[in-house]
Amino acid sequence: MLQHHHLHIAVVGLGYVGLPLAVEFGKQVATVGFDIQEKRIVALRQGHDHTLETSKDELADAKYLRYTTQITDLTLCNFFIVTVPTPIDEYKQPDLTPLIKASESIATVLKKGDVVVYESTVYPGATEEVCIPILEKISGLRFNHDFFAGYSPERINPGDKQHRVTNILKVTSGSTPEIADYVDSVYQLIITAGTYKATSIKVAEAAKVIENTQRDVNIALINELALIFNKMGIDTEEVLQAAGTKWNFLPFRPGLVGGHCIGVDPYYLTHKAQAIGYHPEIILAGRRLNDGMAGYVVTQLVKTMIKKRIQVEEAKVLVLGLSFKENCPDVRNTKVVDIVKELQEYHIEVDIYDPWVDANDVMHEYELSLIDIPKQQYYDAVVLAVAHDQFKTLTQPQIAQMAKANFVLYDLKYVLPKHVVDIRL
Repeated sequence: MLQHHHLHIAVVGLGYVGLPLAVEFGKQVATVGFDIQEKRIVALRQGHDHTLETSKDELADAKYLRYTTQITDLTLCNFFIVTVPTPIDEYKQPDLTPLIKASESIATVLKKGDVVVYESTVYPGATEEVCIPILEKISGLRFNHDFFAGYSPERINPGDKQHRVTNILKVTSGSTPEIADYVDSVYQLIITAGTYKATSIKVAEAAKVIENTQRDVNIALINELALIFNKMGIDTEEVLQAAGTKWNFLPFRPGLVGGHCIGVDPYYLTHKAQAIGYHPEIILAGRRLNDGMAGYVVTQLVKTMIKKRIQVEEAKVLVLGLSFKENCPDVRNTKVVDIVKELQEYHIEVDIYDPWVDANDVMHEYELSLIDIPKQQYYDAVVLAVAHDQFKTLTQPQIAQMAKANFVLYDLKYVLPKHVVDIRL
């Protein structure tokens, strides 16, 4: 078994999950951060992280960390951590392409005694059914004889400066009892919150995929309640505040469910469930409801515009915020895009303003343009879609300055007082 003083770590994939992990390990042991994007590597070498998950000082503190786009630079590594994206495709099926390609690359430098740990969210069984055969085939090595594996689900919360990789309890697992102990001990080098050793890789995979599935279903319930209460003329937020006075009421709020986790992970679980002959009812119902919320928002907005005698076709609408959550530049799977596209189907002119996100990323991902600053006295409606700190400080008069005299103000995030807005979820 490897000793920690012989530990040489490779982190494959330097996004929101991989980089903070590489930085923490790079403060203590020899670590190589690998990413296929040359632009990303150049920026990190210059001390800049566009995800804003790590600061320039934190990057500088990782004195044992170096970056590369060359897989051959991982030849000396003996502990590989895979943190690549696991998205879904247009048919809402798991897209394991990044995971497969990462496994193929690692297999070319895999040696006897090496350990490969996966952190990417997958369905239970994916590590051993999909990844391990690739490692075996390309490397020519035997699993659990020549090399070993583990799974330790990521728990990064983008934009959260309180809950960070070191102070979030880490679930670990290994392909043998001895490897499970070793993987756990490696993570203990950096995880101050402690670790929890799962009984198997499949258990660890399942634990991760249900974390966000549980949240998705709970939000779907609150979204459905919001639809009901809106039809009854009851303010949903007021209901939730009243219900929240009970000690065990869960504080979920209605809204758009996007991002790379909550809106994606349930499809990994349902995919596997269907593959083994079970059709999940509650999970898929929650997904359908949450995926339909953008359409509901636009319908509400259009109805209110009509009631205020605002012409819908060729109207001007300002959308404040595009990222999938507040105070974060991450636009992956953001459902605000669905609102924009629904509005455009009504031949509405949409301006999107978000000071957090990169305009080039938005154009590349969604072929949408951002504005540098909202126009004045221009908009027929304003949709406050993301609760960035910059938007929380806006007052109704400041928002009104951007709009025409007769306009609709839709507050999706309960940022403004009820009496100054036209619509809340």
